[in-house]
Amino acid sequence: MSSHRQSKKRRYITWAVAGTAVVAGAGLAAQSSMAATTWPAQRTYTGRAFDACTAPSLAAMKAWHGGLYGAAAVYIGGKNRGCAQPNLTAAWVKSVSAQGWKLIPLYVGAQPFCQTGSSPEKLTAATAASLGAKDAADAVTKASALGMKAGSPVYLDMESYDITNKACNDAVLTYVRAFNKALQAKTYRTGYYGFTSSSAKAIAQATDRTNLPGNMWYALWDKQNTTTADWPFAATQWTNHSRAHQYMVNSKETRGGYTITVDRNAWDAPVAITG
Repeated sequence: MSSHRQSKKRRYITWAVAGTAVVAGAGLAAQSSMAATTWPAQRTYTGRAFDACTAPSLAAMKAWHGGLYGAAAVYIGGKNRGCAQPNLTAAWVKSVSAQGWKLIPLYVGAQPFCQTGSSPEKLTAATAASLGAKDAADAVTKASALGMKAGSPVYLDMESYDITNKACNDAVLTYVRAFNKALQAKTYRTGYYGFTSSSAKAIAQATDRTNLPGNMWYALWDKQNTTTADWPFAATQWTNHSRAHQYMVNSKETRGGYTITVDRNAWDAPVAITG
């Protein structure tokens, strides 16, 4: 993901080859504030997925369907989103869903003040809570406008940062909790993309589990297509169809005459509810 956020390099997400199951309640246990709400059944996808910086054309999606991938991640919004999205419209979502694709909504929200590099939107201790709520509202608006219905997940992209910086790490956790609480209030499931050595690790090791993501998409570029064999956190965390693994990046692949540079993912987690 890091290669896609603020550069012209592409990001790419796992498309699953296996089937999709609709699982009522799967993955909810990890989310702390959902019990009182009646939630739509979760749409779960298990298999390979890919993510690309820019959503491919309809022709490319059609050519790629039925191959290695069955799902694709798309960047639905966020001020730190790295690429323009000329193809990503409600009509596109409807068409690729009809082709059989499963979609994974990804939102590139505010990044930490201690993070290396520049970002159009950075969070601080003072702004973390308000920015989290604001960005979540924007994410829901963007997802809904694309035809991704309530019950869909939104995966918050948090790039690598210095988690030993306590003030910075505390601010990130405040932002993530505010983002998730606002998502849940609109009946969207919470997801998180992060690195096993930093941003994902911070979530996994947090002692206060309130409003933390219910689904974990971890970046560990070991080229292993698995969500279990190399799982780096406690075995009891993010069970029951709540894990995804970005295992390879910047893979230039050609299918049906269309070449796209993608990141590869092993997926066993929620995907968008469309149609």
